[in-house]
Amino acid sequence: MSEENQQKTLSAIINPVGTMQVLSNREVQKLQDTSQKGLHRLFRQCCLAVLNGEHEGDCAEEMMSMYQDFDIRIIQEQRGLKLELINAPAEAFVAGKLVRGVRENLFSVLRDILYVSSHISDDPRFDDGNGTDITHMVFEILRNAGAFITKQVPNTVVCWGGHSIGREEYEYTKKVGYHLGLRYLNICTGCGPGAMKGPMKGAYIAHAKQRVKRGRFIGLTEPGIIAAESPNPIVNELIILPDIEKRLEAFVRFGHGVVVFPGGPGTCEEILYLLGILLNPANKNMPFPLVFTGPASAKSYFEDIDAFIGKTLGAEAQQRYQIIVDDPLEVARTMRDGLEAVTRYRRQHGDAYYFNWLLTVDEHFQKPFEPTHDNMAALELKLSLPAHELAANLRQAMSGIVAGNIKEEGVIAIRENGPFQLSGDPELMREMDALLQSFVDSYRMKLPGSHYQPCYQIVQ
Repeated sequence: MSEENQQKTLSAIINPVGTMQVLSNREVQKLQDTSQKGLHRLFRQCCLAVLNGEHEGDCAEEMMSMYQDFDIRIIQEQRGLKLELINAPAEAFVAGKLVRGVRENLFSVLRDILYVSSHISDDPRFDDGNGTDITHMVFEILRNAGAFITKQVPNTVVCWGGHSIGREEYEYTKKVGYHLGLRYLNICTGCGPGAMKGPMKGAYIAHAKQRVKRGRFIGLTEPGIIAAESPNPIVNELIILPDIEKRLEAFVRFGHGVVVFPGGPGTCEEILYLLGILLNPANKNMPFPLVFTGPASAKSYFEDIDAFIGKTLGAEAQQRYQIIVDDPLEVARTMRDGLEAVTRYRRQHGDAYYFNWLLTVDEHFQKPFEPTHDNMAALELKLSLPAHELAANLRQAMSGIVAGNIKEEGVIAIRENGPFQLSGDPELMREMDALLQSFVDSYRMKLPGSHYQPCYQIVQ
């Protein structure tokens, strides 16, 4: 290793935090197994992302190449387990000791990867092609992570938005988070930087003013995302779902309302996912507060999003959200009122406060979509489809673009085979092309300063 890299890395042995004190020999072997069937590569990549939280980047491949010599090993002793970190990013340490929040998140990674492997993936009772089973998988993962507080009324606001946003938009997300926090609300995001960090930071300050001692800042992620969007320092509950579809379902079943800030294709994917679910006739009367918001400079952004939704999913979809521009206080008031309606509905219908069992999620939104070139080209993008089916297909298209932009496998696939090809109704494709181009022009595809080469082509 070069002298420069030696100055940027440290090695250490760390003790566990939380309830995970021991592992079986089989579990240790899985985590140490470097073969394709083993968990070591996944475990190493997710742990490196947690340790590399100070690095502001959005490319998983770049992060892995920066720390090629990093490794993590399990030390199994009679008194319990320890983790040995080899050539870990030095920024994760203070005075030679691992930052406590980073240490907690490392063991969250260990907990979730092992649980999914041992109790979900290898359990014949769970069928990844069955919608009911998928919902139970999400429930089991969240329960195992200790995410459920059974007697607490709905108070968790999911905040979606881009990792690549300007300073003005970032400051606005903090103000919204602050007003939410003053109302004793907890924040759940995708756990990364930008619009995922800002609301947590604002709410953290508000909780301090309100003397909230156990404020919750929940980060829901998945292996393909976490490496490109490392957990921000405020996350105090990190949960890793096995894929993007289960992560999205966790958001809408665990969270009680959603605030959407400006973002790129990932944010658009989340919007399409939620609207597609809310358009299902079975969910017509279910209260689910949804607010789109940003500073005054983001007005045109939401006008574009609103117009795209109107032209693709129709007026009914537009009825399911409110757009509030440049008014953080009104956003918080609207969300607080919305959560009170959610509380009344759950109480009247006997549904749990901590998990939305009554929400109907069609299997089209649940089954994992692999964004290969063939699958992207085969997407049916037609205005004649029912609105919730078109939303599901558009969601998959956006998911593929996210993969091509930042996920390691997607970046490699684009490099080897060229951009994804998307085709469909000419009118729809023109609308989609214009929306995506607006993301490119406003640097919402990648962090500013990095050259963006589109990973997609619109074929009309």
